[in-house]
Amino acid sequence: MQILLWPQLDSTEKTAALLRPDIRSSEVEAAVEKIIAAVINEGDAALRRFNLEFDQVEIEALAVGAEQIHAAASECEADLLDAIDSAISRIREFHNAGMVQGIKVETAKGLVCESRYLPISPAGLYIPGGTAPLISTVLMLAIPAGLAGCDKVILCTPPSADGSSNPAVLAAADRCGISSIFRLGGAQAIAAMAFGTESVPKCVKLFGPGNAWVTEAKRQVASTPDGAAQDMPAGPSEVLVIADKSADPVALCWDLLSQAEHGPDSQTILISDTLELLQTVEDRIFKMAADLPRAEILSRSLRSLRLIKVDKIDEAVDISNRYAPEHLIINCRDAAGYSERITTAGSVFVGAWTPESLGDYCSGTNHVLPTYGYARAYGGLSVVDFMRRMTLQSASPEGLQTAGPVASKLAAAEGLEAHRMAVEYRLNSMEAS
Repeated sequence: MQILLWPQLDSTEKTAALLRPDIRSSEVEAAVEKIIAAVINEGDAALRRFNLEFDQVEIEALAVGAEQIHAAASECEADLLDAIDSAISRIREFHNAGMVQGIKVETAKGLVCESRYLPISPAGLYIPGGTAPLISTVLMLAIPAGLAGCDKVILCTPPSADGSSNPAVLAAADRCGISSIFRLGGAQAIAAMAFGTESVPKCVKLFGPGNAWVTEAKRQVASTPDGAAQDMPAGPSEVLVIADKSADPVALCWDLLSQAEHGPDSQTILISDTLELLQTVEDRIFKMAADLPRAEILSRSLRSLRLIKVDKIDEAVDISNRYAPEHLIINCRDAAGYSERITTAGSVFVGAWTPESLGDYCSGTNHVLPTYGYARAYGGLSVVDFMRRMTLQSASPEGLQTAGPVASKLAAAEGLEAHRMAVEYRLNSMEAS
């Protein structure tokens, strides 16, 4: 692997160094379109067929029974349940502090404007299964949904090989008050929640990460008038690490590996002002990866690993802001100071003792984050994502007399006569009476 010497690269080479993979696939798009159409037209029958085709499991009852949900905790180790409860308390504390409040303002005498935040319902949560049942994602989605006041929350997660659901996922959902759980994965689960079937209720907005098929399905249903909105656009998971000579190279390797093990398309970048540090990481990371349970995935994702040498850490900050990573780790002296200059990142991990894993599981922030450069325009999931803002206004006769002429004048300037007359008629009626 070549260590990139940033100051020696021209503008084209710098752009190439930060280029993300093309995640759009015409084959996936076409296949997902067919899956969505089948679910719309055939409902549960299509879902059962896709369970058999994609997950090699035949399931008659798609919904997980209430008894099974409540009993799931008994199948989990006590220390795991304690960890779930501990994570819940921190995530709830952080998200509760971020609750939004409506406002009511008199913008002119007799003219009152108001905003109200109302919960989205039903909300659909997608919890990936596959090679890793994401217990933590249940918490990251269900807790803000509960705080927002969503009275109906639907959860879909792929079935295991024997058709069952992961007991820890069920226990986490149960602890967060979710009772509508379905053994469904992939694009078919997204379609079911977006359009509804005999078993799965139709949802108005969908939340949660997933593979390329899930991501494409969310995009397609969000662009359909009768579909469901999505939480945020997404791409492969990614981490960018900024480190100076004070950083422990082994810790850096673990941080990079912890993100790279998500999937073969995960993106990892290390930027440092110390060549020796980059060389040490390069020498160790592949050896460390080979001994891990997900070595096969890592052997593919680490092909995209980029090691970049800069002259100063200030330059690394500029590169990070340009890249807009999903996760940013600042492992250097005065990490807090450098963090003040970060303007585009999904979530920032400040200092040598703050691994990204804390945010993934239990620091309190949310791990559902904008990837693929979308951190330039989106933030991580919060309670407000599970709410919709509605505004109201009420005018007394005095309020209309104050603001009406302004509306009338602007409507006339835009050539919208009916708009103008809706105001003028009332003003004239008021004057006549």
